[in-house]
Amino acid sequence: MSSVVRLPRRIYRGAEISRTPKIIDDYDFSSVYQPILSPTHRKLVGYEALVRVRKNNESISPFTLFEQAEKNNQTPELDRHLLQLHLDNFAASSQAVWLFLNINPGTCIHPEASLEKLALQCQRSGIDPEKVVLELVETASDNPTALLEFILKAKAHGFQIAIDDFGMGDSNFERLWRINPLIVKLDRSLLVNAENNSRARMLLESLVKMIRESGSLVLLEGIENHTQAHIALQTEADLLQGFLFARPSNLKQHEPELTEQALKRIIADSSESSAQDIRDQESYFRLLRFEILEACHSLSRELPFSTACNKLLEVDGVKRCFLLNPKGIQQGNLARANPDIHRGKFNPLYHSAGAQWTHREYFRNALERPQHISSCRPYVGLPDAKRTVTLSTMLPGQQVFCVDIHPDEMFGGQLEFPATL
Repeated sequence: MSSVVRLPRRIYRGAEISRTPKIIDDYDFSSVYQPILSPTHRKLVGYEALVRVRKNNESISPFTLFEQAEKNNQTPELDRHLLQLHLDNFAASSQAVWLFLNINPGTCIHPEASLEKLALQCQRSGIDPEKVVLELVETASDNPTALLEFILKAKAHGFQIAIDDFGMGDSNFERLWRINPLIVKLDRSLLVNAENNSRARMLLESLVKMIRESGSLVLLEGIENHTQAHIALQTEADLLQGFLFARPSNLKQHEPELTEQALKRIIADSSESSAQDIRDQESYFRLLRFEILEACHSLSRELPFSTACNKLLEVDGVKRCFLLNPKGIQQGNLARANPDIHRGKFNPLYHSAGAQWTHREYFRNALERPQHISSCRPYVGLPDAKRTVTLSTMLPGQQVFCVDIHPDEMFGGQLEFPATL
């Protein structure tokens, strides 16, 4: 989890710094490192360096520390000191991994915190800049042009770039593409929201996919429980970080083998959970297919439409049934599941007898695959403005039987329909 503290930007003046006692002399600092893991390689591939602060044997929060440094115009000096501390403490490690270092945005554009000095610090510590990933918050600088210039120079020196906390504030893809970072760390709130909301989970999965397709690796941080780990693995994020795998610690106390074993156990648990979900969904689809075919047989025997659909409407997730003629015109009104009757809000689109649906994917599916029960891609259904998947199949006489389902109500919103049942 990022230790960058975002505070109002100020202009740093050397004279002001010289009149104020140095903040680095008033506190005791130590480095801790939190592992960063690759689920694909099932191993540890990096550490994020974090600071622990004490004064008079009492712990001080990093926020309080940086707040004091900002007040005294000493943030660049503090950043330089902590970077050297983290580099020195990491130097003894012989592991072939990245070292992630947080840099305050104001420090990046301050003349006393030049990249040449940072490269020299790496040289003194015996660490190649290519092993160092500089974590920056792209939204926290008042001077994006200067920040971009810093990033370009950093890459020229061999440093890798990670954008931290992407997805919060006014993060946007235009700056992301201009910066072209090696790694994008998504703000933890996206994962927490995905744990509690199926729509947020879909958005997270889409965001991960979009960033990966744009050419950057995605790191999901702040993973604290197995549900969050399962979601993170399902998104296919490249890198993972969080208390569930390992807490920040002194490198001498950390045992990489134990962290990697924890990762492998979590991946195995997630794989079994995914396999069980697949088995449960297959059982659901078998039931759904059976009841749709039963309804079709009832309709072929000329039973009333609502009677033919009764059993089908009792299946979880099924909301409506309707019938289209060969021209896509709806025959009569909808047969509805009981909970769907009490929809609570006026909607003139709900009574849709006579509506023409030839433009809908589910109508075309039935024409193209008349011997199958086809599913369309999710869309927003007009009767209730909810995400809907419509299953459709051809009946004798070229009529099309349609079944509306709300997939977000099933399997935690993770129900994925095959092209045909």
